[in-house]
Amino acid sequence: MFEVAERLAARGITQEALVEAGMALYVPHGMDAVTARGRLGALLERHLRDPNVSALLIGAMLLEEELVERRQGSELASDPVFLVADEIIGMAIAEVIAGTYARFEFTRYDRAKPGILGILGPFLDDAAAGLIAGCTSRLYSEQVEG
Repeated sequence: MFEVAERLAARGITQEALVEAGMALYVPHGMDAVTARGRLGALLERHLRDPNVSALLIGAMLLEEELVERRQGSELASDPVFLVADEIIGMAIAEVIAGTYARFEFTRYDRAKPGILGILGPFLDDAAAGLIAGCTSRLYSEQVEG
């Protein structure tokens, strides 16, 4: 929806990069890593078509562009402690996908910043972490629910 996958890919945030980051913190529990990788990819693809997830991701892209990339020496580029809008966007994306459990998964990815998350700006790293966290949380829940 809204060409979000293409917009992210233009910034180097490909589905494969998202899967790699997601698998970096994967916790096996009845599903082998190969199966989990495929399932995570499918969940990412599905949720990138959700209009609410898409809108939040576009918001993060626009904020990153406006408040960080267009401003030489932006104080927000270093993700200062007083900037919380980025965290709120990431948590919102995670929760839209998988509810309250996903908020805790978001924290794991936000702190560790595996893969692509470690090189993104303050808004996009949290938005991508929220997307991954929502999908991995859903993956875990679906596995437990059987």
